[in-house]
Amino acid sequence: MNRRLVTGTGLIVALALFLTVNIIANQTLTSLRLDLTENKLYTLSAGSRNILGQLAEPVTLRLYFSAKAFADVPQLLNYGKRVRDMLEEYVATADGKLRLQVIDPEPFSEAEDEAVAYGVRQIPLSGSGDQGYLGVVGTNATDDVQALPLLSPEREDALEYEVTKMIYALAHPKKRVLGIISTLPVLALPPDPMTGQPRSQDWTSFALLKELYDLKEMSPDTKTIEDDIDTLLVVHPKDLPPDTLYAIDQFVLKGGKALIFVDPLAEQDPAQPNPETPGVAPRLDSNLAPLFEKWGIKLVADQVVGDPVAAVRVNFRSPRGQQEVSYLPWLQMQGDTLNHEDFITNELNSVNVGSAGALEALPDAKTKVTPLIQTATTSGFIERDSIIFVRDPAGLLENFKSDGKRHVIAMRVSGEVESAFPEGRPQAEAGKQAAPDPAYLARSKQAINVIVVADTDLLADRFWVRFSSFGDMRIPEPFGNNGDFLVNAVDNLGGNDDLISLRSRGQYTRPFEVVQSIQREAEAQFRDRQRALQGQLAELEKKLTSLQGEHDGKDMLLTPEQKTELEGFRQEQLRTRKELRAVQHELDANIEGLGSLVKFVNTALVPLLIALLAILVAVLKPGARRAAS
Repeated sequence: MNRRLVTGTGLIVALALFLTVNIIANQTLTSLRLDLTENKLYTLSAGSRNILGQLAEPVTLRLYFSAKAFADVPQLLNYGKRVRDMLEEYVATADGKLRLQVIDPEPFSEAEDEAVAYGVRQIPLSGSGDQGYLGVVGTNATDDVQALPLLSPEREDALEYEVTKMIYALAHPKKRVLGIISTLPVLALPPDPMTGQPRSQDWTSFALLKELYDLKEMSPDTKTIEDDIDTLLVVHPKDLPPDTLYAIDQFVLKGGKALIFVDPLAEQDPAQPNPETPGVAPRLDSNLAPLFEKWGIKLVADQVVGDPVAAVRVNFRSPRGQQEVSYLPWLQMQGDTLNHEDFITNELNSVNVGSAGALEALPDAKTKVTPLIQTATTSGFIERDSIIFVRDPAGLLENFKSDGKRHVIAMRVSGEVESAFPEGRPQAEAGKQAAPDPAYLARSKQAINVIVVADTDLLADRFWVRFSSFGDMRIPEPFGNNGDFLVNAVDNLGGNDDLISLRSRGQYTRPFEVVQSIQREAEAQFRDRQRALQGQLAELEKKLTSLQGEHDGKDMLLTPEQKTELEGFRQEQLRTRKELRAVQHELDANIEGLGSLVKFVNTALVPLLIALLAILVAVLKPGARRAAS
């Protein structure tokens, strides 16, 4: 037989087999994925599987995906396919309780009208008016509707959470009610009555809560907490009246869940210094000391926690020009500073705090305290007023001393406690007896469950989220897990742990810890040399003053001694400046060298190792064959 014919036929058969296998795999194996990312960013989580397994009634998902219109937009086309594949994985996991419809809403079709009616947003594709759709709409057996009107590739890391949250909302249409007591504007003000225009926006962390719960805002001077309140959020309880403290006390004793945010220095507090008392810091702190004492804890007064290792680097204009400096009061809590054994923080990667305080258990406390967020042993205290009046971050660094202790910023408190009001409801006015409260409790019915956080600024947008635009939508882009921490805490207090595993699927920004260590060491050297130079300046001024005092005061020309002294200092000053520049150059050289090493490892070392392994196999294989023969 012709050997060329056999070879050609074999190639054709192999090609046909290759195409057949690919077609069959593309049609039947699309739901199979191998997730090789470190934090399993693209694997359906246990929380999603639990929620799908608990579906009592069927839920229908409609994916509006303009596949034809996206043919010339690979980013949207590929992302739409990944969304479809993930939704098919949901269907396979739900055991028949979840139905999926994939719809391509072509222009001027009924499908397009349906998509628009559900609120799915249009995506402009060209200047000629071409538009497409990429959104998900969910409905349940009672015709409740939940929609993700516009899926952005930039938010792919949040896709599973958004879909599972939508399914959970459809399976549990009745939302929990959260009570909010706050002296900060965490919720938007009512629209302007004259124009109807919004006057402010919800803080993004509370906008997240609105998606899952009904929020009921209460006045800081409220006297009662209604029975329908499931969980109470108290944010910056500044100067709350006794009646409000009593209401919070009784709510917790009766088994209500509470999440408390206090602060030794609330940067979002709008209070300003009093011009009549210059030099006196404004009141920016909050506390619940009477209740905390009964709960067996306290907030360290007038102190802010700082840590040069966890400090956020900020740009600061100094006499030497623009600098990047570690700002001690702003901390990025990562790694073992987060409790990885508690459901609230075990999936978080980074929580940013601003001018946070420290919580401590009292010596005779009978409650159980579980730290959720705590500093490393490199931390220490900073006087609150020094932060308010000292505007130089470098000055805070120079005066900082670590106490070698870990300081708790957020903790869980549990156990049986007594009321902070042993005589019942406080008096309405001096000398007048308060009306008796028939439901008053002097001691908790059961173990309380309270979470206390010594910082309010972590809830503010600027500490964890920035915004971008996609189409005509304002899209939040988190750079920290602060919002996740808030939602996780509320979920956990309410007893629902399934959504928690979805909040933080992985770490998307990873700091260069070695680079940061090099920067800190170089900056420490730089500060030491700077202090030495400033000391020399002060010493010279003293000597010049002394020499001029010996002069007759009439002739202001410098004496030879003064000239010699001044020239010597100028030489010393030039030498010191050269040393300062050398430190900076060494810092840059170390960072550049580290970067070159990382590039070499990633681009050259692995291929070289593979090549060497191949050469070694090629050299050893003939010898092995000869030995075998």
